[in-house]
Amino acid sequence: MFILHLFNTKNSLVGCTIFFYFDFGFDVILEIFFAAGCFWGVEKNFESIEGVIDVVSGYSGGSYEDPTYEDVLKNRRIQSEGFLSVLKNIGLSDEEKVKEKDTLINHTETVKVVYDSSQVSTEDLVKNFWEIHDPTQVNRQGNDVGNNYRSAIYWTNEDQKNIALDTGKAYQKLLNAKGYGEIVTEMALLEKFWPAENYHQDYLLRNPNGYCPDHSTGVKFIELASNEDFGQEIMPLGGNEIIVIGPEVEGTCLFCLEFERKVTSNYQGTIPLRSTPASALKGFDIDTPTWATPTIIFVEDGKEVWSHQGIMSSEEFYKALGDFKLGIGSPAHKVAFNEGTDKRFCVQYEIFKDTPEGIFVDKLSGRPLFDTAFRFDSKSGWLSFTQPVNNEVYEVVDNSYGMTRTEIRSVSSDIHLGHVFNDGPNGLPRYCINATVLEFIPRDDA
Repeated sequence: MFILHLFNTKNSLVGCTIFFYFDFGFDVILEIFFAAGCFWGVEKNFESIEGVIDVVSGYSGGSYEDPTYEDVLKNRRIQSEGFLSVLKNIGLSDEEKVKEKDTLINHTETVKVVYDSSQVSTEDLVKNFWEIHDPTQVNRQGNDVGNNYRSAIYWTNEDQKNIALDTGKAYQKLLNAKGYGEIVTEMALLEKFWPAENYHQDYLLRNPNGYCPDHSTGVKFIELASNEDFGQEIMPLGGNEIIVIGPEVEGTCLFCLEFERKVTSNYQGTIPLRSTPASALKGFDIDTPTWATPTIIFVEDGKEVWSHQGIMSSEEFYKALGDFKLGIGSPAHKVAFNEGTDKRFCVQYEIFKDTPEGIFVDKLSGRPLFDTAFRFDSKSGWLSFTQPVNNEVYEVVDNSYGMTRTEIRSVSSDIHLGHVFNDGPNGLPRYCINATVLEFIPRDDA
């Protein structure tokens, strides 16, 4: 099979994909169309499925020929009064349904899914569609409001139609069991589809600093086979903790994977951090909507203290964590983020100067910084070491206060630790480190 992508200007072949494949007497390469809110997140979800060859964001239905994104947004709240009846297939005659449908101005934000039916079944794709959004919401998904965000399946053959209708009925039973209302998904034969503008294609890959919309109900088809609750509930631990809201379908949020790679995979701090889909949270007092992934929430005794929707850089995360754990204005906070200095012979220094063998770690990230094997008493009133743990600190030239010094910072959290001087024992360096930004782990526990 050969695949040719054509990218041109709007009104031409933007996002068009041409497939050449050998004909063995049966259809292998098929197309089906889904609408489940903003097409950016839907596109990304289906692209991650093995057997999906191509996903194109675009517009279906509506009254305009070759609509633009501006056309869609301008008319997202314009529709006939009886449109809900059309969606639910109730209350109108066939003639009335056609009439009402024709009065709809706006288009659906839709993705075209091209797939190899020998590698992934239509049923699996349709079930994935039901699970990744809330099909009971009318003309919206989460904070995205307008009839362009309506739920819809547009099939291209009878087999897809039958699968859509059958799985819809099955999913309705599962939703009802969880307290959800009626499905309002538009289900129809595809009539028209226009690829969206080029900048909408692979949008989340082009815009790596954001969030993935996740409007799923958390209800899975696997529940058909058993009444057992397959999801593990996440309850408050008590005290401080960090909750990272991820997608209901693991691996489908690009920004969650990036946040894990850059931040959580290296986090070893004493405040527990857990990643979970929103549907697994039980017993928390959270005000922030949890439809965006990732959503990072700092919790105290089960109650939200601070939150952020969308991806955070490592620096942003640790600054927020510093505010939460250290307290704004505290001596440790001033050292970490304002390049402050502990008082000589401060309380924390007195505690740390004679510890048993072990490791001093970053107070925020928990990463190892200094080993007691290289600690010595410099009589200075600050913790002193001849060397750090390899690759866990870095040096910066510091010209403050009319002096030229070498500042030491943590690689993991980027907090200020102290300075290094050339007056250590036997010609070795002296790493002069503030005790308030460290925690200690005994050797036996390290």
